[in-house]
Amino acid sequence: MEVINALGRRKTAVARVYLKPGSGKITVNKKSVEDYFPAPTLQYIARQALELTNNGDKYDIDANLDGGGFKGQVEALRLGMARAIIKLEPEHRPVLKSNGLLRRDPRMVERKKPGQKKARKKFQFSKR
Repeated sequence: MEVINALGRRKTAVARVYLKPGSGKITVNKKSVEDYFPAPTLQYIARQALELTNNGDKYDIDANLDGGGFKGQVEALRLGMARAIIKLEPEHRPVLKSNGLLRRDPRMVERKKPGQKKARKKFQFSKR
């Protein structure tokens, strides 16, 4: 079987995910997932797609992450993994879809406007 690749995005983070048969090892930017995401909650999110489909020890995942912060990167990784699993095993689609793993979260940071303090906050108005 060849390598399956998929793309995941969240905020400004981009994850390129490569899925191949193996023992369940997840590598992120040439580091293990435990080293790259030290927080247990981030590790849980990273493994969520594999755990829901009971593929925890069936595939090896190699991912290249770029941009964003830890939270955006781990959610981009989760989306990329879910898309790669569906390419390989389409019968897992209802499980992943019902848990919200196939939806690309479109929320981005709003840009700062000129003449304002932030995106929506204005400078203090003085009448006199």
